[in-house]
Amino acid sequence: MFKVWLHGKKFAWLLAFVVCSVSAGAQVEFAYTAGADINSAVLWRGIYNGGLSFQPGVEIGYEGQHTSLTVGAWGSFGASDWKFQTGLPQTEEYNPNTHFVPEVDFYAKFRAFGLEVGTMFYEYFGSWQWEVNAGYYFEDLLNIPLYVQWNTFIMASMDEYLKQDYASYLEIGYTQALPKDFSIGGAIGISPWANYMYHNETFTVVNLSLRLDKTWEVGPCEFDLFALGMLNPDGIHRDPTSWYVHAAGDDKLYSQTLNGTIGLGIWF
Repeated sequence: MFKVWLHGKKFAWLLAFVVCSVSAGAQVEFAYTAGADINSAVLWRGIYNGGLSFQPGVEIGYEGQHTSLTVGAWGSFGASDWKFQTGLPQTEEYNPNTHFVPEVDFYAKFRAFGLEVGTMFYEYFGSWQWEVNAGYYFEDLLNIPLYVQWNTFIMASMDEYLKQDYASYLEIGYTQALPKDFSIGGAIGISPWANYMYHNETFTVVNLSLRLDKTWEVGPCEFDLFALGMLNPDGIHRDPTSWYVHAAGDDKLYSQTLNGTIGLGIWF
């Protein structure tokens, strides 16, 4: 239902109407971006989700001086997406029989004067999850490149406990511009209560990340070369021996504590 709702002329007119209304006469323009990243590994909120991947995306919407309303789609496709193993020893806490499938996400977000609310629909070609989120971006009004964002899963097609525990994630991040079109950003991610999604048993930090970017423009395209390091402190609490970085295809794809990836993005 969510994917169908995103399409059609009626929704496009709704986007324009809402943004124009809150902009109170400010100039509103149609905006879009499209492109793709190639990553050596897929890292997400302190979790290693796979190896070498191609990740295309497209986003369209309307932007005013302090408001925007946007819809988009993003995908992740890689060699490890179709990895499937059976027959490995399984315990109550850990199942090494991993099965990766391609991922396509659909999202919508509205921002006004730094405050942003949105929703994300995760599709895995057979199962799905639905998340809502809200955040504040201080750069809009205060010119401080700091953000705070809260995300909560509200529905899923998977196991019953995933539907009921409302897995949530709070992230605080900051990005600093550097000379020569470099930038460096850090983030801390917190899972506020026990849930299956982030594998934690109580309030805990599940993600400490640091990212370095170098961007340059060639005609209408922007190139982004980046490196990302990610540490999950809660993984150390669960298993003090888990200070390792696994390659794609390892039997413990979800259990890594320290991970890194490099990538190149091309966007226009």
